[in-house]
Amino acid sequence: MNHSEWRPRRHRQMLGEHLDADPEYDRVYEEAGLAMTLGKAIYDRRMQLGLIETDLAERMHVSVDDIEGIETATEPPPIAVVMRLARAPWTLHLVGGHEPTVMITASAA
Repeated sequence: MNHSEWRPRRHRQMLGEHLDADPEYDRVYEEAGLAMTLGKAIYDRRMQLGLIETDLAERMHVSVDDIEGIETATEPPPIAVVMRLARAPWTLHLVGGHEPTVMITASAA
């Protein structure tokens, strides 16, 4: 399943079309949504801190491509990269629930 199939499905749902349940689709769709939530939070915080992708990549000991992949949510980041996010210049809070969110706050000095 790729990104090009998500929008038409969403659009069809909005038009009220009945779509057969597809657990694999739902799983992939949910993962993509979570990746987008994380990516947006990382991007927003990086902008607040005035960092460019290269700065953050150096601080996290990952490639610029890894940062770009996280921020654009091209795929869910590997756990090793998520753990490196914990070493970045912020505190990362994952908040569960029906609509999981990511909160990023300034690290304690």
